[in-house]
Amino acid sequence: MSGTGLRAAVIGLGVGERHIAGYEADPRCRVTTLCDIDADKLAAVGARHPGRRLLRDPDAVLADPAIDVVSIASYDDCHHAQVTAALAAGKHVFVEKPLCLHGHELGDIRAGLAARPDLRLSSNLILRRSPRFARLRERMRAGELGECYYAEADYNYGRLAKLTDGWRGHIPFYSVVHGGAIHMIDLLMWLLGERPSAASAFGNDIATRGTGFRFNDCVAALLRFPSGFVAKVTANFACVFPHHHNLSVYGTAATFVHDRLGARLYESRDPEAEPRTVDDAYAGPAKGDMLPSFVAAILDGAQPDVATDDVLDVMSVSLAIEQAAARNQTVEITYG
Repeated sequence: MSGTGLRAAVIGLGVGERHIAGYEADPRCRVTTLCDIDADKLAAVGARHPGRRLLRDPDAVLADPAIDVVSIASYDDCHHAQVTAALAAGKHVFVEKPLCLHGHELGDIRAGLAARPDLRLSSNLILRRSPRFARLRERMRAGELGECYYAEADYNYGRLAKLTDGWRGHIPFYSVVHGGAIHMIDLLMWLLGERPSAASAFGNDIATRGTGFRFNDCVAALLRFPSGFVAKVTANFACVFPHHHNLSVYGTAATFVHDRLGARLYESRDPEAEPRTVDDAYAGPAKGDMLPSFVAAILDGAQPDVATDDVLDVMSVSLAIEQAAARNQTVEITYG
């Protein structure tokens, strides 16, 4: 870090453009370098954010000793190599989900972090910052739902063209679990304060059959937790449904339901009893909103919104779900 503060770079200027404001919300941080392999996109974003160095080569960014922290918002199949290179070069890393795509890649990243325990890594698992879900976590911890025993968490993507026409159908492997359901997995683990121990899953490609997309577009998983809690998690990317994060949490005293109609708390089994309306804001946070806490973690030793272990653990679960779907069997989840 220079005497002028933390120097950041952003690789991938789709959602990555929104990281710029997130970093610079802390006056001690400056985004000095922007990178994208698409020359037109790089020029356009550079024009909107003047005074930055513009590069098309991610390797040049990762090797630059004048950069302290890098955001990786490139295509999913680039994340592993760019994260490991950044760690090896002594840079803190903020990575758009997913952290990686395969188990051996997660092992490489763990090794890179073990070799540099001074470095911070976080990811944009932003549902934690939704006021509605934050309040639900408080309710659960206060016992308002009683003992929670089951949840349904559905990542309804509803953007078919992004599978059939976009980059997701052109990279060697794309996972709707790693790319979408991982948000719901992290949300459940954060709400419960517990890691699942086993996963079962099935997937299909019925909705995209006959298109250029070559992978499962829908995956449904069951997660078992050590406490006995069970959760269903789905990644439904091609659904005829608006983009939304459906969540129901069932407890012995109440049930929380969040869907397109809003959120309710059911506190009675009586079909005539009206549920209590939950009016905490659902509006999702912006893509850069988690970066101020990450900057503070680097500079002040504070706790970031998403800690390194959180990123590694949720990736372990996502990998186990993919493995369970591929093998058609229950997979025990390993961590570390």
